[in-house]
Amino acid sequence: MFNIVLVEPQIPQNTGTIGRLCVNLGATLHLIKPLGFDIDDKAVKRAGLDYWKHLDLVVWESFEAYLEKHPIGTNSYMGTTKTDNLYFDVAFQKGDHILFGAETKGIDEKLLLTYPQQCITIPMGGKGRSLNLGVSVGVVIYEALRQNYSGFQKITIENSLEEK
Repeated sequence: MFNIVLVEPQIPQNTGTIGRLCVNLGATLHLIKPLGFDIDDKAVKRAGLDYWKHLDLVVWESFEAYLEKHPIGTNSYMGTTKTDNLYFDVAFQKGDHILFGAETKGIDEKLLLTYPQQCITIPMGGKGRSLNLGVSVGVVIYEALRQNYSGFQKITIENSLEEK
């Protein structure tokens, strides 16, 4: 449905939480190295619980390798605090790539300046600097789902019980 791209994530619990979101939405999670943890880290799996085995996961050796295959274009959005473009003003489409940078540094500012129309932000009050990465991904991806809910295959209690 969507592609969540984490550029050099550093905190395993955030990645595990985002992986769980991706499984529940039928989204692909792209992780771009270097990672601040081992992909088999207990903290990643603990945060993703038993969902991790169902995750559609793609790991890229570098941001350049990812961009070579998926150049920034009209189906790409970059989450940042360095724009006034609000995420809920975007017309998300199935298959979009939504990028988020490392927890401590975000996405490279040169890339943000090169593609200002592809930058999106979540509005925040003046006392905060940013939101947790897992929260940010959840806010944006569920807006994308809301806009594209038609045809979404939701998990029902019956389907869930049949899998067990």
